[in-house]
Amino acid sequence: MFYYRFIKAKNYIQSITCATQIIDMRNYCWIVIVSLFIFSANATAQSGTYSDSINRWHQQRIEDLRAPDGWVNLVGLFWLQPGINRLGSSTNNELMLTHPNMPKLAGYFEWINQDVYWVTEPGIAITENGEPVNKLLAYTRELKSIPQLALQDLRFTIIIRGDKIGVRMRDLHSPALDSFHNIARFPVNRSWKIKANFEPRESRKIEILNVLGQVNRENSPGKLVFNYQQKTYRLDVLEEGDQWFILFADATSGKTTYPTGRFLYIPKKKLGEEIYIDFNQAFNPPCAFTPYATCPLPPPQNRLPFSVNAGEQYQHDAKK
Repeated sequence: MFYYRFIKAKNYIQSITCATQIIDMRNYCWIVIVSLFIFSANATAQSGTYSDSINRWHQQRIEDLRAPDGWVNLVGLFWLQPGINRLGSSTNNELMLTHPNMPKLAGYFEWINQDVYWVTEPGIAITENGEPVNKLLAYTRELKSIPQLALQDLRFTIIIRGDKIGVRMRDLHSPALDSFHNIARFPVNRSWKIKANFEPRESRKIEILNVLGQVNRENSPGKLVFNYQQKTYRLDVLEEGDQWFILFADATSGKTTYPTGRFLYIPKKKLGEEIYIDFNQAFNPPCAFTPYATCPLPPPQNRLPFSVNAGEQYQHDAKK
């Protein structure tokens, strides 16, 4: 009888132990499942946060291009000759722009030595900062800011490119703004955010060619060095305020991206801070959106031999 009770008690204890083990195993499984879910959710959230940041950057790009001082609303670029340069819609003018707001003769620019003056034709309403303009110093080397002249929806200002002096024209209600709402781009891919190191250079000047055929010596503090597919590459950077500016081309240039190459901005970093080249933020030069820009071109040493399938694309059959 005692033996029977002992066996029964033993079986009871074993059943309790087994049940406890099953419960513990189920709890363990739930813990593993919940942990995996949390890990997956965090990974997705982090990925989503990065993708969202790139999407916000892309949207800001579009807004900047459409802005009054953006690239989409340009309607003309004229190069001045020494002396008088008349502006208007008549073919008799040195600077001719056909536009509903442009009279036959709006006035003239006069280039004397290193100074450029604007003189308004009587009866024409030209303003600068909302004030009527009869005669204005439009450019001299000592000017801290170059004035912008207004004629209804039109805006025009002086630009300097080496020894050339030009007049850039804008239409704040250009028809091009109505059709520009997006830029084709590659899907966001975090693997194209690549860690890099800064390599300073002794000579801080490099030659940069622009679409006008001019060669300018630009400030370049050094190179960004990075690895891709077990090979090391270098990109010369230019100084632009608190950022590094990179002009680069790659194997997609002229195929799925803009023929001459693309641009990148990277925040400057202090010694010891991590540096990343985020090719998801590679963007088209202004020349991709207008024929009235004077874009710099990537130097030969910044032409990458592989395809950078990240950042903005270019529709080669699209009309500017």
